[in-house]
Amino acid sequence: MKQVLETIIKNIVENQDDVSIIEKEEADKIAFEVKVAESDMGRIIGRQGKIANSIRIVMKALGSREKKRVSVEFLD
Repeated sequence: MKQVLETIIKNIVENQDDVSIIEKEEADKIAFEVKVAESDMGRIIGRQGKIANSIRIVMKALGSREKKRVSVEFLD
């Protein structure tokens, strides 16, 4: 699941080397913390947060296959 998220984000940002994803897994929950370059934060969030919400929807759909709740946070 982490690889899918990384692929999506690296195709959006310009500075692909600055992408870091931390995965925290508990019993039935997976949390991803995504850090990108400050100049790419606007690209990830998108207008009115539409791109960020779309990424979250895709990841939640992948998590439902494994019966896990997924959250994605974008950190500064």
